[in-house]
Amino acid sequence: MDGIIIVDKSVGWTSHDVVAKLRGAMKIKRVGHGGTLDPLATGVLPVLVGRATRAADFLTNAKKEYIAGLSLGLVTDTQDITGNVISSCEVSVTENELTDVLSGFLGSLRQIPPMHSAVRHNGKKLYELARRGIEVERPERDIFVSEIEILEGHGSEFTLRIACSKGTYIRTLCHDIGAALGCGGTMSSLRRTAAGSFTIDMAHTLDEILYALSSGDFYDVCLDNNPGVIPVDSIFSQYPAAALCEEETRKCRNGALHTVSGKPDGRYRFYGSDNEFLMLGDIIGGSVTMIKGFYSNNV
Repeated sequence: MDGIIIVDKSVGWTSHDVVAKLRGAMKIKRVGHGGTLDPLATGVLPVLVGRATRAADFLTNAKKEYIAGLSLGLVTDTQDITGNVISSCEVSVTENELTDVLSGFLGSLRQIPPMHSAVRHNGKKLYELARRGIEVERPERDIFVSEIEILEGHGSEFTLRIACSKGTYIRTLCHDIGAALGCGGTMSSLRRTAAGSFTIDMAHTLDEILYALSSGDFYDVCLDNNPGVIPVDSIFSQYPAAALCEEETRKCRNGALHTVSGKPDGRYRFYGSDNEFLMLGDIIGGSVTMIKGFYSNNV
């Protein structure tokens, strides 16, 4: 089996838990995911199977969209409601006051990763140090928030929709928004609604997927009119397709496809003479450069 399964992850599961469960159910070793979700978070978790695991970096780097709960007047050591409370106070913020502050969290930003994260410091994950009561300096990271809006709320509890770049910690964003308001803030909930081109309406719960796997060929199973397994080339749907002839297909499979005629410069999805998705690559002046190969003898 090769392809992508879009899981609607439940609260309490780590991304690794989901991957391990599906790896065992499918009896396939090569299973990974396209972007970590913390146990508190729910929503879109693309699980990559077989050759699709080669596309993990592309999904990890893709734009994400979230629905986040923001609790104002509360600060925790993890920047979400699972942590120990550092401070709390009564607060009532109007929607206009919050909107004014949110405008400062759009565009290019610098963000300090939280101590309770998987970022590494001298080979150790930050959360490992945090559990030992150790706090270290963390370099700021460049992030980009393209959209942020209030969906509902008043007083101290609000729901935000956030579209952002890879590497954005939503709980840190909530923490920083609270700090900008002068009352503190923490993330009370998080649901990822999109990762790249994959959206929540394409996702299936783990129970649905496990049931479908146990009841027959998962390729033939559609859940809520959505396919169980999505082809790996769907990750690159924004790029045009380039069809190869039989000789070019043979060269591609041997890593010897160096030129293609009749195509303008650009990035392409390359397909073989049998319509199999072979690779993502660039054409510049007729010369071909492979970005990532996905052909079957490249397993």
